[in-house]
Amino acid sequence: MLRIDFVSDIACPWCALGVASLEKALQELGTEFKYELHFQPFELNPDMPKEGRNLVDYLSQKYGMSEDRIKASHDMLSERGRKVGFVFGQREQIWNTFDAHRLLYWADQAGQASQFALKKSLLRAYHSEGKNPDDHQLLLQLVNEVGLNTEEARSILSSDKFAKDVRALEQQWQSAGINAVPSIIINQRHLLQGAQPVEVIAQALRQLQTQ
Repeated sequence: MLRIDFVSDIACPWCALGVASLEKALQELGTEFKYELHFQPFELNPDMPKEGRNLVDYLSQKYGMSEDRIKASHDMLSERGRKVGFVFGQREQIWNTFDAHRLLYWADQAGQASQFALKKSLLRAYHSEGKNPDDHQLLLQLVNEVGLNTEEARSILSSDKFAKDVRALEQQWQSAGINAVPSIIINQRHLLQGAQPVEVIAQALRQLQTQ
């Protein structure tokens, strides 16, 4: 059985592509392929305020991107998204994602199917629908939709539960040299970085399974 650690952030569009590509690769490998999947936390914008920031202004300031370049990047993402079944909508704002990571950490304890479902719901809510992944009401709605315990999630969000755990994991992956996402670490040794095509992910997993 392969262990797959997928390090990513909700705010990262390339991570949304990577998750969709990973899902397709796993489907391609079939039910006989055995794996253990864990989504690991990474914050592109750990100092993002609760009210968030205008996305174009933020990308312009942080990366020096012009509006034309931002639009071209969005168009490219949309085209690649269509190929793996992920829809990119309009996103006008970027928000803090730490509480979403706390819920993903909690969901991992319920099993990889629950965490995978919540991860996909969070990515879809932000990148497809432009919703705020730091909005507790939205988070509780998504938790409910994937079949997790809403009251337990509410208790987590109203406290600092799992905050130290998530920050420790973020530090752990950064110390291991992960400074860009998405990053897929297989069996804690092999790295696939960036939003790789479905066939690249499937081939890597297939090869490593036989080793």
